[in-house]
Amino acid sequence: MRDVVVVGGGIVGLATAYEVLRRRPGADVLVIEKEAEVARHQSGHNSGVIHAGVYYAPGSLKARFCTEGAAATRDYCDDRGIPYVDTGKLVVATSEVEVRRLTDLTERARANGLTVTPLTGAELREREPHVTGLAALLVHATGITDYTAVCRALASDVVAAGGEVRTSTAVTAIDESTGSVTLTLEQNGWETAESARLAIICGGLQADRLAAMSGLNDGADAFRIVPFRGEYHRLPESRNGLIDALIYPVPDPDLPFLGVHLTRMIDGGITVGPNAVLGFSREGYGKGSLDLRDVASYARFPGMWKVAREHWRTGLAEQRDSWRRRGYLELVRRYCPELTLDDLLPAPAGIRAQAVLRDGTLVHDFLVRRTARTVHVCNAPSPAATSAFPIARHVVDLATATA
Repeated sequence: MRDVVVVGGGIVGLATAYEVLRRRPGADVLVIEKEAEVARHQSGHNSGVIHAGVYYAPGSLKARFCTEGAAATRDYCDDRGIPYVDTGKLVVATSEVEVRRLTDLTERARANGLTVTPLTGAELREREPHVTGLAALLVHATGITDYTAVCRALASDVVAAGGEVRTSTAVTAIDESTGSVTLTLEQNGWETAESARLAIICGGLQADRLAAMSGLNDGADAFRIVPFRGEYHRLPESRNGLIDALIYPVPDPDLPFLGVHLTRMIDGGITVGPNAVLGFSREGYGKGSLDLRDVASYARFPGMWKVAREHWRTGLAEQRDSWRRRGYLELVRRYCPELTLDDLLPAPAGIRAQAVLRDGTLVHDFLVRRTARTVHVCNAPSPAATSAFPIARHVVDLATATA
């Protein structure tokens, strides 16, 4: 019997396995990943931003873990020689409504212990000559890195510490007894089983299905993972010097998305995005991808209908701009008016796993549920990559207390 099985080879799962082995050198730890490589989904399809924690409610897990995680991410990158750059972030207001929201955002950032600097429109223009707005908030502690490289380093560290990372292996059942938990696995058409004293499930886009295997997704507490495609464009190389800091719009406080932003990447390029389009496949990154099982999962869920009724106008606008590139461009031109359609080159999309509760609540914070022998990370959206190390500490604490 193994000590711990971790399901999920994204950054949260790998950081969790790493944390177990850090606390218990020599423990028998197995990481299971259904894809052929680690970081194939959310961890490898994001903007690469080391977030500062400016947006999150003071006292929430997101606020606390983001601040702690940003420092831990930089420390890990320093130790492993993974490049990162502290760029800073400018949140830009382009309307009077957004100026008022920016004031609220400034107060929230300071409540979270962040150093921020409000800028006038003229000060913004002086700092970023290609960006325009009525006001802006400079968030100093924002950076960029390569989270796929972080995941690969974590996987190597797990193996070096005596753990195992097993890819191309899917979990098909979870059975719990008094003293152990057994996971039924499928690999290359063969069925096997692994038993452990504890299982920690970091399933990302499949979190609701894995939670259901442990009986944690029924009744009034039920949730569904709803996929939102984040579509990106990349600017041509001639635009690589367009910005110095990362440029973000002021987000809508009622939605868990940050809006279409300009992000410097660690390779020197600049991406534009993402939008937030309802996805028809949890793991289909191509435009028009469809998985009927995934659609049926949320189409039959009462909470999704409540979300649709409340946010249908926003949803239609996002879908329209997904197919109408000019509409997408207009979102960016609000703060960077010199960009043209020719600047929006194709780039890979990402998919956000958004947990929705039965009552229609879009879960903003991290959501963790547990049984006697399992801990499930049910909702870990952005800034989960930044927050992976403190999330790992949190779930290992819960697992230890559970056992």
